[in-house]
Parts: sequence; structure tokens; C-alpha cells
Amino acid sequence: MKRAVLMVTLLLLSALPVSAQDWPTRTVRIIVPFGPGSTPDLVARLVAERLQQKLGHPFTVENKPGASGNIGTDAVAKAEPDGYTIGVSIGGPLAINPLLFSTLPYDPAKDFAFVTMLATQPSALAVNADVNASNIGALVDLLKKNPGKYTFGSIGNGSLSHLAMEAVALKSGTHMVHIPYGSSPQAVTALIRGDVQIACLPAISVTPQVEAGKVRILAVSTAERSALLPGVPTLKEAGIDVEADAWMGLIAPAKTPEPIVAKLQREITELMNAPDVRAKLAAQVMEPIPTTSAQFRARITADVSRWTPVITAAKIKID
Repeated sequence: MKRAVLMVTLLLLSALPVSAQDWPTRTVRIIVPFGPGSTPDLVARLVAERLQQKLGHPFTVENKPGASGNIGTDAVAKAEPDGYTIGVSIGGPLAINPLLFSTLPYDPAKDFAFVTMLATQPSALAVNADVNASNIGALVDLLKKNPGKYTFGSIGNGSLSHLAMEAVALKSGTHMVHIPYGSSPQAVTALIRGDVQIACLPAISVTPQVEAGKVRILAVSTAERSALLPGVPTLKEAGIDVEADAWMGLIAPAKTPEPIVAKLQREITELMNAPDVRAKLAAQVMEPIPTTSAQFRARITADVSRWTPVITAAKIKID
């Protein structure tokens, strides 16, 4: 009986596609839907380097920016599902853009295999040094006394930095004027100059300016305090129920063989938990968060639920 079971198992294994047994046997490309030097690009290159070392075949990063991340994400959706095209994407293309765009060239619910989440970074709510508020409570009081007087900067319409501040306004009953910029450095420069008084931006873009005395961080928008910014309270601690961390995840085209998806998930979990990788991420105020495919999909569903009322209330639409 045992011999028969063993024979059946061997037959089943031999029936698997060669790509699932031996993957990879050639170059794997990782598509990033944002430009070189962006946070997803940095994480993708770290992953590519480590997977190449471990698996013995090249992993190359290909940047396809444009349309709020939709172009590169669509390239992953339409690639051959053979394991040789994968992608790094973020909450925008996978959870938020379906709420902002009338149509998308891909269906986030059907066109991807969600391999694993990769890393997350806290967003920091910061104010210009001249703003007379040392904590969130004082800021809310200031905004309530001066509705429409204060401006906040973001990395663009519909970006996480935009939605986070709209959520703060909605939850606190305040009103601010939104001024979008094309990048994080531009938004930070505007905050330093006082062109805007407030911004909720990736922490790594703000922390150097704190040391220089140009801005003050009042809170982080994560569910719990960040281990990398332990002295900074969360918005929830101040009574504002807003959560907005900037996460990244690894995706593949739908119908990518499950054994390849599973192998990728195992390899990513191992490399993201390596001490030297954690140290490199920490230097960018990021933390690894490898997950199962189911946990990744659940996070996307949660983000859709979180941002739908904010986008509806603020009447945000891109096209």
C-alpha cells in the first residue's frame, strides 16, 4: 500500500509543469509601476539582488511608471503567467485606484496572484515649524478656529498622502485646502518653505527635516506606534481614527502556477526576515511584513473599505 501511494505521488510530481519544478531556469523580470529611486523601486531591487543570489538566475527590475501606477501594474496583469514576470505594487494601483478611476485596464480582484506583502513604512503627519501646535489636539483646535485657512501638501491627487489628510479632516470635523505636488521631495520643500503648513508624508522624507528644525512630526498614521519612531504617537492615540501606512507587495499574473507562487512566498519570507535586510529597510524607515497570499488579499479588501467613505466624502475623482 505504501509503495502504491509513493508511486502515485511521484507520478503527480512528474506531471507538474517543468517551470513549477525547476523555476527559475532563466531571467525573471520584476516590474515596478513607479520610477527609479521610488520606495517600491528600492524594495524591488533589494528583493531582486537577494533572489538572484539565492536562486542562481538573474532577477532584473524594469520601471514602468505612469497613470498613478496603473501602467506598470497592468503590464504584470497582461504578462505570460509562467513565473518569469512578477511585480512590486502598492495600495494605490491595487486598492485605491479602482475607487478613483472610471475604468482600469486590469481587474485587481481577478488579474493577479497575490504572492506576499513585502514591507511597510509609516506616514508622518508633520507641520511647518511656525505652526503653533505641538500635538494633534492643538492642531485640530487651530484648524477648527480657522476653517479653510491652512493648507496641506500631498504627492498628488488620490495619493495616500492626500487621502490620509482628507481622512483626518473628516474624522476631526475640520477643513483644510489641498495643494498637490508631483513628488515627495517637492511636497517636503513646500512644507519647509511654508507654502503649505501641514503634510502627511512617508516618514523617511520628513525625518531629516525634523533634525534641522524645519518641521515637527506630530503623529504617525499607523495602527500602532512604529518601532522605528517609538516616541511619536499615533493619530488614534489622539482620538482620530485614521490608519494609512504605505505598504508594498509582490504580485504575479493570475494563473501563475501555484508551486511557483508558493516558492516565491517562502523565499521572500526568508529574505525579508534576514537581519541585514531588516537593517537596510530600517535605514529607510521601513519594516518587513511578509504574509500569506490570503493575508495580502485581505489587506487589499480592508483598504478598499477604509478609503471608500473618505473618497466619497471628499468627492475625489481622477477620471
